[in-house]
Amino acid sequence: MPQPLLQPYRMGSLELPNRVVMAPMTRNRGDNPGNVPTELVAEYYAQRASAGLLISEGTFVSKKGIGFINVPGLYTPAQVDGWRQVTGAVHANEGRIFCQLWHVGAVSHPELLDGELPLAPSAINPESTAYTFGGFKPTVTPRTMESEDIAGVIGEFRQAARNAADAGFDGVEIHAANGYLFHQFFARSMNLRTDAYGGSIENRARLLFDVIDAVRQSYPADRIGVRVNPTLHGLSGIEFDEETLPLFDHVAARLSELGLGYLHVMEPINDTDHLPPALTGNSVAAYFRSRFAGTLISAVDHTSESANAAIDQGSADLVAFGRPFISNPDLVDRFRTGAALAMPDRTTFYAGGARGYVDYPTASDSPVENAGADYIDSRETYAETRRKMKAPTTD
Repeated sequence: MPQPLLQPYRMGSLELPNRVVMAPMTRNRGDNPGNVPTELVAEYYAQRASAGLLISEGTFVSKKGIGFINVPGLYTPAQVDGWRQVTGAVHANEGRIFCQLWHVGAVSHPELLDGELPLAPSAINPESTAYTFGGFKPTVTPRTMESEDIAGVIGEFRQAARNAADAGFDGVEIHAANGYLFHQFFARSMNLRTDAYGGSIENRARLLFDVIDAVRQSYPADRIGVRVNPTLHGLSGIEFDEETLPLFDHVAARLSELGLGYLHVMEPINDTDHLPPALTGNSVAAYFRSRFAGTLISAVDHTSESANAAIDQGSADLVAFGRPFISNPDLVDRFRTGAALAMPDRTTFYAGGARGYVDYPTASDSPVENAGADYIDSRETYAETRRKMKAPTTD
């Protein structure tokens, strides 16, 4: 019986050969003085180009947005050239790739910012960690963004989108999840502003839509996606409260009106005791199905079985896979043939170099014995992995 996951899909003006998405995953291979994507990065993405859509690792839009070491940026000519090498390799393998545009806001450290304080909607320490050259260090109290800082961030996303287009990306995804800058503006626990970017739901969501307007100068609406994590609670300063769900309802409805390419929704990555009944009876993606008319991507801890079910039931159009793509560059073929999935080596997730990055064999090169379902069931959840490794992954 045909798998819904492997059927073609039209996303705006883009034809996808299947509904498998490679989720954005920080891999820290931009380990050079300019944080430039290298031939190794190009090889990594090209190996996985059979996915219906690749979404790049979170890519910093400016030096002020940096929160982790060795992550590629998209704000210098050398970085643009490096990413052009990546998109060229993906396109040569008949793939499609979006660039995830990233600014961490408060979740940074002065050591990463030439001694400057991180920027944030309000001067509230997210009580998280930043990955510096001296190891993981606790975050500090950031500097409240002034109006010129907000205008500067909008300009940085505008330029990053231009750079993405110059580099050959098929589209861009705005990272508005996981406690980073946009999520900080969304959350009342991190946003105490009283100006046009604070207070009401509409004001707290304003920065995202200002940035989308800026990005649309380089990409049409159907080549822009947004990633959100509506259920996040107790991490990076984000608290789920009575206005959280109404805020994301507002965001989804506005994105739908704009005709955006997709809404990328993360399922819960930590406990769900805080969630209202509307988000506990079904998947989070299913909840937003009636609130967003465009393409809906569901992410976090999916199996091929759950992905096929989500698409068959109509709660998602596409499904994103993270860690399975790390150790299975031929993931789509493995889903098609029922081949077992290889286990990833967590010690190499952020280690740099080729090992654990481009050296995983395909199923035809090196068959493995464990069944795909067993692989998923036995592996740690996203939250467990992140907690144990204090991981900077955006998956």
